[in-house]
Amino acid sequence: MAKASSAGAGRRIISVGPSLALLPFLTYLFIFLVVPTVTVVVGAFQSDAGLTTANVRALGSEAALTALWKSVLLSGITAVIGAVLGGLLAYLVLVGPPNSPLRRITMAVSGVLAQMGGVTLAFAFIATLGYSGVVTEALRSWPGIDIFGSGWLFGLPGLVVVYSYFQIPLMVIVFMPALQGVRPQFREAAVSLGASTRQYWLQVAFPMLRPAFLGSMLLLFANAFAAYATAAALVSQGNPILPLFIRAALTSEILLGQQNLGFALALEMIVVVSVVMTLYAVLLRRTARWLQ
Repeated sequence: MAKASSAGAGRRIISVGPSLALLPFLTYLFIFLVVPTVTVVVGAFQSDAGLTTANVRALGSEAALTALWKSVLLSGITAVIGAVLGGLLAYLVLVGPPNSPLRRITMAVSGVLAQMGGVTLAFAFIATLGYSGVVTEALRSWPGIDIFGSGWLFGLPGLVVVYSYFQIPLMVIVFMPALQGVRPQFREAAVSLGASTRQYWLQVAFPMLRPAFLGSMLLLFANAFAAYATAAALVSQGNPILPLFIRAALTSEILLGQQNLGFALALEMIVVVSVVMTLYAVLLRRTARWLQ
């Protein structure tokens, strides 16, 4: 009996071991994900006088709706640009030899550029395309073209260009596994049944890749929608997108007492990103059926 009890206790200790290994990760998630989310939700329904829904109702104001629309527009445009150009680049790299230097260099550079952002990326574009940037001065000297114009770099068009810089390589990384899942045997089977190249792509390859492509586009949308540091470093005045509007609500020295409005705006962002990532998970599940 004593031996049996010892064996049972040993099995329980062994079974608990893997769960304990997850404790640091779960603690990290709790501190940096759960606690901030709860803080945002609670703060969105609070004011100095107590509980209120005024902050949520303020999301229907013209300023809040304009910031939301510009954020959606920016995220949508850069998601489409990144998905199309990144998907094309991933395909061109994949059709080459498996161990070619081009593929290794492209994947390595994509991994670096996809994580580049913030002040570094903003400064790089200002030094290149700003009023006194290298390219701007070169074109201004000859052939006399002023590409800076009225300062497009520091508005929504500039953010589209800058965000595309990291959206395209991110698409290469997330879409490459789906392209690798389209095996040569699929094309051989289609050709053996009399399909042309056009029929193969329209009726076999594209339908298989569509969920992965749309899912990757949704991931790019969420990535751009939540980006803050690059826009904050590039756009010094005005609040063209939602993250900068939240910054103004939390730190503005002109509009005081707007901290809870910032929480409501952050709650709005959480809802949008949650919907997008849910759709991404659904599409990813459909892709996994044949990718495995």
